[in-house]
Amino acid sequence: MLTRNNISSIFVLDQDEALRFYTEVLGLEVEQDMDFGPMRWLTVRVPGDRKSILLEKPGAPAHDEATAEQVRALVTKGAGGGWLAFTTDDVEEMFARVQASGADITQEIVDQPYGRDFALRDPFGNHIRIGEVLGG
Repeated sequence: MLTRNNISSIFVLDQDEALRFYTEVLGLEVEQDMDFGPMRWLTVRVPGDRKSILLEKPGAPAHDEATAEQVRALVTKGAGGGWLAFTTDDVEEMFARVQASGADITQEIVDQPYGRDFALRDPFGNHIRIGEVLGG
C-alpha cells in the first residue's frame, strides 16, 4: 500500500473521473471537496499523510478559456508538467492492483539505483511512479 506522498502538482480534465482513479485504483482518500463557485477544490492524500494533492481542473479562476484549452491539450499529451511519485511497502501488490484496474502502465517493475518501481499514466496522461525506495 502507499506510504508517502513525495511530490504533487496535477491537472486533471474531469474531477469525478480523477477522484475515482485516485481513490479506487491508487487507494488515496479525499481530504477536501468544496465548491468555490468558479472552481471545485478537490484534494486527496495518501491515508495518514499530511500532504495533499490538488486535482485541479484547468479553467477559472486560474486560467482564461484560451489558456485552459492549451493546458488541457498539454495534459492529454502527457506534457502538462505534473507528475506524482509515491512510495509503497509492497511494489508487487501495488503493480497488480494498478494492472487489474486497466490503467495505462508505461513501465513494469524495474530495479533502480534508489529501489524498485513502476510507471503509469492517470486517465488524463499525467505521469506517476510508484515504488519501494531504499532507506525510505
